[in-house]
Amino acid sequence: MAAALLALFLGCQRNEPWQLTNVRGHLPDLKFSLTSDQGHPVTEQAFQHKVALVYFGYTHCPDVCPGTLARLMSALQKLGNDARDVRILFISVDPARDTPKAMRAYVQAFDVRHIIGLTGSPRQIEALARRYRVSYQRAPGYSDQSYEVMHSPTVYIFDQNQRARLIAKPADSAGQIAHDIRALIHNSD
Repeated sequence: MAAALLALFLGCQRNEPWQLTNVRGHLPDLKFSLTSDQGHPVTEQAFQHKVALVYFGYTHCPDVCPGTLARLMSALQKLGNDARDVRILFISVDPARDTPKAMRAYVQAFDVRHIIGLTGSPRQIEALARRYRVSYQRAPGYSDQSYEVMHSPTVYIFDQNQRARLIAKPADSAGQIAHDIRALIHNSD
């Protein structure tokens, strides 16, 4: 009996298509109004029909942000031609320093086609972070020009219809991310 239950349990796990955390129905659809790294107003409509990987970070981040963006770029490389249907939206949690020009220089160090830097007013960023339950806070004990911002390391993944579908945590590999993005691209419902 126990062996049969174990086989049933393992069979159910293999039928689950996602390797990342499924958040369908638990987070709101993609919606924002910010400023692009080219200095133009942009909304979620600019990314309609694309899988959007949304990551909240900042350009002065010493380790987590560059590591996360490198992992996302590795996932896109694994996608091959499917990467054309994906955009990484890097949203600043440090709008005081992350001007459009600073965002552009930062994201272009990783990629010139797939990553878009987005910034806005402190109020815009705060509202958007609250919408997706992202926490961030300026670290105490630093000067006004040299400081770190503690922030959530989660990547939010939205399908081509701009519905929240998955989250990628720091422990999730580029291969797992690529697997699930490919499934979204080819099996979006």
